[in-house]
Amino acid sequence: MKYLKRSVKYFFYYVILLVIIILVLVAFKIVEADLSKMFVNGYDSLWQIALVFAAMAAAYPRFGFSTRSAYMPGETAALLPIIKQVLDEHGYKMTEQDAEGNLKFRKRSPLTRMLKMGEDTLTFTRTATGYDVEGITKDMVRVVGALEYKCRTEE
Repeated sequence: MKYLKRSVKYFFYYVILLVIIILVLVAFKIVEADLSKMFVNGYDSLWQIALVFAAMAAAYPRFGFSTRSAYMPGETAALLPIIKQVLDEHGYKMTEQDAEGNLKFRKRSPLTRMLKMGEDTLTFTRTATGYDVEGITKDMVRVVGALEYKCRTEE
């Protein structure tokens, strides 16, 4: 269900982005305001563009979001200050913590959260060797690398 929600969000994100680009082009009189003259195939181009956006939106959550293991030996109580420090440096704040040591972090900046369409959460699930971190791949990889480096240098 999470995958479907992300796909629908990205479809509308692409449509809004296209509308903004078209409005800017029309405002600066780079293209005519008539959609039938703006696109090669006229109004038929709209459903073709929608199909391309639907395909991209369906594929993006598969590649844009992932889970990665962070090797962080030690007790949860000892790791928590390190995790909070590293995520604070990356612009995150903790929003949830449960009894098993699972954590959720979100971006502090409302602008960043808006640009990421509310999909800025990093979820930490406690494992025997550290944590499994799930979230946007590019952000998650940076955080996992920083956490593993910090844990190695703390030892």
